[in-house]
Amino acid sequence: MMIVKFGGHAMKDADGLFAKSIKLALTKGEKVIVVHGGGPQINAELSKLNIESTFVNGLRYTSEEIFTVVENVLTNFVGPEVASNLTSHGIKARSISGRDFHIFTGSPIESLGRVGKILMVDIKPIQNLLDAQIVPVIAPIASDIFDGSGLNINADLAAAAISAAFEDSTLIIMTDVAGIYRNWPDENSLISEISSEELRKIKSSFSDGMFPKVQAVLEAVDAGARTVRIIDGTNDKSFELALSGHGGTLVHA
Repeated sequence: MMIVKFGGHAMKDADGLFAKSIKLALTKGEKVIVVHGGGPQINAELSKLNIESTFVNGLRYTSEEIFTVVENVLTNFVGPEVASNLTSHGIKARSISGRDFHIFTGSPIESLGRVGKILMVDIKPIQNLLDAQIVPVIAPIASDIFDGSGLNINADLAAAAISAAFEDSTLIIMTDVAGIYRNWPDENSLISEISSEELRKIKSSFSDGMFPKVQAVLEAVDAGARTVRIIDGTNDKSFELALSGHGGTLVHA
């Protein structure tokens, strides 16, 4: 089982590389779940609407007004576009919302407005799609455990929560670099495998460009992912290597 977090620069996918990678995984007998982000698309829509957005420790402060935009962009535009891209390459896929399908239940983080922390994951709606040979494409939106309203969830953490719910799954985070480098941008300093404990100990040594990626991986492990592989989603060989258990940086709990 592979949970793929698809976001950032990798989402441009002008050459259909992502779809080809997913098709390769499926032909090898893997079951695949996609969790997508959509930061650039959300930023563009907020800018068009003249709505200012601020970030606190890397997370977007989400007012009720901003949440409406976030949910609309992720569930009505980004998710369907990703699913359509997969479908055009002969892959059965369906765009779904973690809120509408009752996959994620969470509680709001008070200092961040409508940003939520996942409390429970119901994998039944996901499993139903997998059993029908359909790739779920999931928007990271949760239902508030208190009143059922919507919560904005960090896509990395949503993917990690799903990975934790499926035993023996691997979380793959597709980004725009080959993995985690000890001394970025020295390409000879790529870390091929490391424990989360060791990575946490050296976290402060990473430069600004690499630090957010290290933090995302550690948060994924903290959220329950047993193994996380961070790969270059813009390289046509990286996903194939990941399928064989190689490439990028593998972080294990």
